[in-house]
Amino acid sequence: MTLEITEELIARQPPEAQAIIRALLARLAELQARLNQTPRHSSLPPSSEHPHAKPKRALRRQRRKSGGQPGHAKHQRPLSPPEQCTDIQALKPTPCRRCGQGLAGADSQPLRHQVWERPVSRPEVIAYRRPRLICPGGATITCAALPPGVPESPSGPRLVAFAGLLMAFFRQSKRRTAWFLETLRHQPCCPALPITMPTQVTRALRPADDELVATRPTPPHLGIDESPTKEAATTSWLWTFVAGLFTVFAGRDRRAATVRTELLSADYAGVVRCDRAKMYWMRGRLQWCWAHRKRDFQALADSDDGVVKRLGPDRMRPTPELFRQWSRCRDGTIDRLAWKRNREPIRHTVEGLRRRGLFSGQPQLVGMCRELYEHRGWLGTFGDEEGVEPTNKGSARAWRQAVIWRKLSFGSQRRAGSRLVETMLTVIESCRQQSRKVFEYVTTAVEAHFADQPTPSLLTRV
Repeated sequence: MTLEITEELIARQPPEAQAIIRALLARLAELQARLNQTPRHSSLPPSSEHPHAKPKRALRRQRRKSGGQPGHAKHQRPLSPPEQCTDIQALKPTPCRRCGQGLAGADSQPLRHQVWERPVSRPEVIAYRRPRLICPGGATITCAALPPGVPESPSGPRLVAFAGLLMAFFRQSKRRTAWFLETLRHQPCCPALPITMPTQVTRALRPADDELVATRPTPPHLGIDESPTKEAATTSWLWTFVAGLFTVFAGRDRRAATVRTELLSADYAGVVRCDRAKMYWMRGRLQWCWAHRKRDFQALADSDDGVVKRLGPDRMRPTPELFRQWSRCRDGTIDRLAWKRNREPIRHTVEGLRRRGLFSGQPQLVGMCRELYEHRGWLGTFGDEEGVEPTNKGSARAWRQAVIWRKLSFGSQRRAGSRLVETMLTVIESCRQQSRKVFEYVTTAVEAHFADQPTPSLLTRV
């Protein structure tokens, strides 16, 4: 038998029992809502949902066959010019393939067939002979110093940079890095060497990272986000600051507004793209991520309450038209004046839906709509500010590499490992944004570190 708990049944109970029942019902509703959360309408990561639990998309029947379609551009590797070929072998036929008679002459345009092969890799060993000479006037022994830039360790700059990128960019463990160097590169590598080389890379790249940290308040637009990570047995947070031509990663032991104040000054005059978390609220201008708003509207549509369920699709309906008009303005189809004129009817519709939820009497709707109404200016900054994106997907793409790294390595065990993650991710992502070759930059930075020279800046192209 099931007992339906109604307001009439609760009203017949003593006041103390009524308070307990209402508190339990509220807690039950909260737990039920949390149990029904999915990545489609909450901040849960997509990996938290089993692949078999995801709803199947409605597939339309395709009449065309799979594979390349008629008229598509052919993709093939172009032939390299003769001066770039390592070896050229002329294969001249001597007998005729039909009658067997001898052949003579030449072909000005022979058929060309090229085979790309990986060269045999052997480490380059540079030996420095340092004689120890005794002074004729005494017993002092003098030995020549190493040339500038030659490290005291047996690992050169390219090897150190290569090993650091194997562990950071390609997310290999220290054991697999040692196996790769020894098996495929024929580089003797003891188990302790992959522990030493990342430390050298971090020290070489740290000045460039510190320079970017000091430049964070300068860009006109910043995307900020954070992701949980592990350091030993504690949970820490990896904060991400994404600008136009560089990205900064910073690890902290908490997720609070004080961290945002520490990493970004209160007098920052630019626009911050972020989600709706209160730790990002500041006196400056914000742009709330519309991708998060879409998940909020989907959560309303998936609710069991009829009033809440109807408002979800109604809130979603004006969104595609809003972004269609914004896309036309961004690609130059319409000017800014036409964009502002076309968005006014959409804004009036959205405001009406907010008031409808505000006076609906449903706690879930009232709280959400009140917050959106009071801070409605933070949803439309992208329409008034040139160059501001309506979503914060750039930050999510940046720290996705950190999330994959955490899932593969289960976090770091010491603060030094966390610093390696911060520094390497900052350099890798900034080089990608600036179209730099990350291996060349890391090698140059390690060479400068060994020679006691300044680290090359990541702001030269900003």
